[in-house]
Amino acid sequence: MSEIDNRDDVPSKKKIFYPIQAPLKQYLIKYDREIDLPVQYSDMLRFNMTTPLLDKNDVDTLWQTVYYDETEMSELYPGLKYIYALMNASGRLEVMDHLSVSRIDYCCFGNSKPFRVRIINRLNDNYDHFYVKRADASRVYGLELEHILSPNRINYITSHDTLIEEHIPGLPGDIFVNDYITDVKFNRTRISKEFVKFNERCFVRLLGDMRSYNFVVDITPDIEGNQYRIRAIDFDQQSYEGKLKLYMPQFFKENNNLVFLGMESITEKTMRQYQQEERSIISHRVRLARHRLKELFDASLKDEVAPLEKTLALGQELAIYHNSKKFTKIKHMGKMLKAHLYACLENKK
Repeated sequence: MSEIDNRDDVPSKKKIFYPIQAPLKQYLIKYDREIDLPVQYSDMLRFNMTTPLLDKNDVDTLWQTVYYDETEMSELYPGLKYIYALMNASGRLEVMDHLSVSRIDYCCFGNSKPFRVRIINRLNDNYDHFYVKRADASRVYGLELEHILSPNRINYITSHDTLIEEHIPGLPGDIFVNDYITDVKFNRTRISKEFVKFNERCFVRLLGDMRSYNFVVDITPDIEGNQYRIRAIDFDQQSYEGKLKLYMPQFFKENNNLVFLGMESITEKTMRQYQQEERSIISHRVRLARHRLKELFDASLKDEVAPLEKTLALGQELAIYHNSKKFTKIKHMGKMLKAHLYACLENKK
């Protein structure tokens, strides 16, 4: 792993929004992702007041807590409760009658401008969250590839132009990287191993912009210390950028502490071993889900997911990486992703 050489290589500040087209819609219907819901993203926009949401240290989180009038709440809240039940109990509201909508927050920056819905258990004050967003095709492709190719299962639903996502638990990556990584209780070798594997997963499936605030660290106690898993939480930059380094988390300055930790904790030979292990595991997942993956790629080949100039630029870099001129002739990002994925798995070196 190495630090990025050119800090001008940064993700696009404003990503183009791509609506879900018919081929992807049919795929989502087949795999029970597309469902008619009582609440759409547009309904969430009818709030009449906001207040800044502060963290426990009274620092502005850049989220706004939104409020609705009584009429809107009477229609909106039961629908949100039903969506939560649909995602967690197959829609059986009778087992969730003790749950209620505690708070709704709105993030006005970023591409998806999400709403975060806080659901609370009135019996014990335990809470959970889910997100309501505009349905962007790039993000949906990213969620599906995460579900198929990573060790993580992803729970989400689309409904027309609306996307519902579960909350992915874990310690925010920026907090872990900046505040916790030097703590002696963390196993540095295991953390470094997981970052190598995470880097490889992102690169092989072309998931971009994995700066520390776009992933979380899931820490699980084990019989001999903790196990770590880095999980992406932002999928907007799936197969979108034209620069190869933007698909490698190791090249973002926000992740430097993880990079330096890896340089201190593991050797280059060990790093190559972990990369090989991850590609082998991904190859196994591809074989197990080959029919579903083929249908997803077939849908993507009929969809527009990135500007032509970015696709052509990425093709030039991939041609050098794979030592194959065929990438310079590809003019569609879906086809580029498919060719890159299979080239990586055929040549596991």
